[in-house]
Amino acid sequence: MKDLFRYALRLGDLSLVLGQRLGEWVGHSPALEEDLGLANVALDMIGQARLLLSYAGEIEGRGRGEDEIAFLREHGEYLNPILVEMPNGDFGQTIVRQVLIDAFQLELYERMASSADERLAAIAAKSVKEVRYHLRYSSGWLVRLGDGTDASHARVQSALEALWPYTVELFAEDELDTAMAESGVAPRLSEVQAGWSQRIDHILTEATLSRPKDRPHSWHGKRGQHSEHLGFILTEMQHLQRTYPGARW
Repeated sequence: MKDLFRYALRLGDLSLVLGQRLGEWVGHSPALEEDLGLANVALDMIGQARLLLSYAGEIEGRGRGEDEIAFLREHGEYLNPILVEMPNGDFGQTIVRQVLIDAFQLELYERMASSADERLAAIAAKSVKEVRYHLRYSSGWLVRLGDGTDASHARVQSALEALWPYTVELFAEDELDTAMAESGVAPRLSEVQAGWSQRIDHILTEATLSRPKDRPHSWHGKRGQHSEHLGFILTEMQHLQRTYPGARW
């Protein structure tokens, strides 16, 4: 059960941290429509996190609910990939990051909907409907920016080059990933990567962007080794719960 607990944390932390990042755009997006669009995606991500972290708490059996797990862990206890904690940058960089993660989640959750774990299968089946919309939204914007002006093309190509190395971690299978795949809980990451790669190539072609070359990546956020950026996220995200433990609206 320890492996299943950590795996649920990995999935939940990805959505939690990315949802927090996207929430930073509220009131700062380039247009009201995009302000609402990113806010809706952020809410979906937080909803996914709630389901997954609640399940993790039940598996753990220590009486911790979604709030305690989300807000009262230390820096090294979060298991999200580094990519989702990277700063938003400009709108184009946020869109590039979102496309990379949306395509990953879609390939993962489509396969996980038939998981041997009924709870994860149900969460995946619900989430995949949301993620399909997320990818339509983010890829639509990437195509407009990539195939737009010379300036917009250059900026999103630069963002793609900067963020691409962090995608390596998404598919780096470790002992936990192997255990989950062998037990039928999760798909093989090699299968997820093949589907992701094909989907990303199609989007990049339509956006007239060049796929960066794969480069070594030394970060391992899903093992609890994070960048300094996560610390700033947690400072803001955890402030209320740590100042007023157990606070409720």
